[in-house]
Amino acid sequence: MLAFAVQLLKYTMPEQPLSSRLSLGQAVVSANSRSKAVSIGIEKGKSAEEQGWGMGQPKVKVMGREVSVLKRSGYEWKEEIKVKDEDEDADSQGTLKAEPSQESPIKELHATRETGRRTTVGGWTISAPITSKKSTFIARSTDVTTPTQAKIAISSLLSENPELRSADHNIYAYRVRMFAAGNTIEESNDDGENGGGRHLLGLLQKDNLTNVLLVVTRWYGGIFLGPDRWRIMSDVSRDALSQRLRVAGVIGQEALWGLDLDAMSKAEPGIMPVHKPEGARNYILKAFGSPPEKEEEGKKGKKKTLKQLEVEKEENLGLLLGALDKLFESWKGHVSREELDRRAWGWYISVRPEVADGKAGWGGKGEVKLADILALRRKA
Repeated sequence: MLAFAVQLLKYTMPEQPLSSRLSLGQAVVSANSRSKAVSIGIEKGKSAEEQGWGMGQPKVKVMGREVSVLKRSGYEWKEEIKVKDEDEDADSQGTLKAEPSQESPIKELHATRETGRRTTVGGWTISAPITSKKSTFIARSTDVTTPTQAKIAISSLLSENPELRSADHNIYAYRVRMFAAGNTIEESNDDGENGGGRHLLGLLQKDNLTNVLLVVTRWYGGIFLGPDRWRIMSDVSRDALSQRLRVAGVIGQEALWGLDLDAMSKAEPGIMPVHKPEGARNYILKAFGSPPEKEEEGKKGKKKTLKQLEVEKEENLGLLLGALDKLFESWKGHVSREELDRRAWGWYISVRPEVADGKAGWGGKGEVKLADILALRRKA
């Protein structure tokens, strides 16, 4: 589960540095382990969360489970977006892609330091792109406090991003709460996509969001989508808005720690214990030994040295993380980040090692089959 969560977060929360992904992944594992321990009778009583520890702290969802988090400083994020013309090769028809990292999963885990990343230009939060029948949609949202500010933000967005000016539609909607006048000012623009602006405005109205500008860009692929375009617009919009509101309504791309609520219940007042990434990193590097080899009759295998076992475990982990990367990469751009997170739990359940149920199976080992993970990739 830790490996699954750490790799998933690269795609659902790409603003998080590796140390945060390890911390958040460990928080998910700990919460799940605690729930399982209670269900089979190993532990009793209410969890720290059920007792109210962590109340008021922001939460994020990882593999469908809410995790209490603490914001950390020192990391900022910038996602580089690249657009290709529709007449280029079929594999990249109008699809927006972030440049992939060339660093291997194991090399990344062994890195001792992480560098900060720049924040998204202009304060815009950006959805994962979704492509359907050669049409690509992507949404952006940002903070605005006046109609004039909204108009300036739209103009600046288009002037600073020539690839957006080449799009077929840049649909927008905004809602601004004017406290002095005591009313809300709303406006939308279809930009040639009939009903598109009203659709975006409806999304903001439904969630009663104010002081926000939402822009959906569409590169038309030449095939009519019909009503399906409304679903895709909703998906990318919710993705951008959820990025904006991810941390207790605070806009930004903050790096996070996963809070250790059980430790918090025992800590001194004012102390906020977190799941330390070092522990998760060390555990995951040592977790994946090879299945026992079947010895030929009359022969005994040569016992491996500790160094050989360590190298073997790292190689196995590299294969596992690589397979998970291929799985999540195959769905990137075809479903929203929220939907990817929702599906990940079911995928994990379907491929996790089989161990005995109940107390006898607690901490048991089983085989992880990479072929099962790869079989979950999106079919081209």
